[in-house]
Amino acid sequence: MIPTILPTYNRAPLAFERGEGSWLMTADGVRYLDLGAGIAVNALGHAHPALIDALTHQAGLVWHTSNVYQIPAQQKLADLLVSATFADTVFFTNSGTEACELAVKMARKFWYDQGQPDRTRILTFEGAFHGRSSAAIAAAGSEKMVKGFGPLLPGFTQLKWGDHAALDAAIRAGDVGAVLVEPIQGEGGIRAMPDVCLKGLRDLCDETGVLMILDEVQCGMGRTGRLFAHEWAGVAPDIMMVAKGIGGGFPLGAVLATERAALGMTAGTHGSTYGGNPLACAVGAAVMGIVADPAFLAEVNRKSGLLRQGLEGLIAAHPDVFEGVRGSGLMLGLKCRMPNTDIVNAGYAEHVLTVAAADNVVRLLPALNIGDIEITQALRRLDATARRISAVTFQPA
Repeated sequence: MIPTILPTYNRAPLAFERGEGSWLMTADGVRYLDLGAGIAVNALGHAHPALIDALTHQAGLVWHTSNVYQIPAQQKLADLLVSATFADTVFFTNSGTEACELAVKMARKFWYDQGQPDRTRILTFEGAFHGRSSAAIAAAGSEKMVKGFGPLLPGFTQLKWGDHAALDAAIRAGDVGAVLVEPIQGEGGIRAMPDVCLKGLRDLCDETGVLMILDEVQCGMGRTGRLFAHEWAGVAPDIMMVAKGIGGGFPLGAVLATERAALGMTAGTHGSTYGGNPLACAVGAAVMGIVADPAFLAEVNRKSGLLRQGLEGLIAAHPDVFEGVRGSGLMLGLKCRMPNTDIVNAGYAEHVLTVAAADNVVRLLPALNIGDIEITQALRRLDATARRISAVTFQPA
């Protein structure tokens, strides 16, 4: 008999009753150090007072009116995002995959309105993850994502990650309208596009007129020590997808765009029932008020250095378990020699929560406001996890 919850998730045997900062607690009071943050969602940890205040205050006023009417909280958040980024305009969604759908529509509508309706093809990269909606899985193109879900939305070409020659050749085709890329692949195994390559991609887009769409759903909102990861390369996209950390745990996503890229998106071309609702935007504005502060971002960078230094020591101490560390800011990955899922599972016994990714990587995506004490605890628990899995793997016959 099928469960009452559709069985599409392979869940861990854990449930949590409450959270506080970087900690999650079970019903019987057992504390787990959360280094996954809901897969980079809980940017400010659990039960942050400012987010609770923003949510409860708005909840006492109005929850939902629809986008038929003006929504002051939505306008406030849009103004904050525009003032802090490359963007001229923002559309709010409920998730990253909805943001992907709009980004695709926006790029194609742009070229249609430019009198070049055949420029519908979008270049993407192997190992990418852009969500699980129809456009998002077609964009990623991996067998795991698309098998059994055909016919797929056409108009996407996947390129090998790091193949500059293939990109240079493909982007010059007359039917290419956009390129979609994550500055750091999250699900793909914390694979970062080097700054020089992101600059080169921007140059190619400028040369060919192709729109650059950045997916910063996982790597954005302060995760790398800048508000958005592309800032490290000194470039700006035409369109950007945002979600996860922007709501601090409340469902919220957004598409940010330049005025030029958004020219085709006029009244009636897109919409959302819940997107940009007062509750979500009130929380999002509170998140932005904290995360966009340069002093906060400086602390993210300092903590990243502290954590990464400790991880290098961890790798040196357990070369049979770990191969290396990769990533940026507080979006780090441990490349494993043992199966990464075994390491994640072994961590449960040490009361530490991590997240598996492709390429046999364990992701570390802690709250951006994790404390130094928690970082020390994290390193101790990861060390204990490595010792535990080594003892099981290499025990005498």
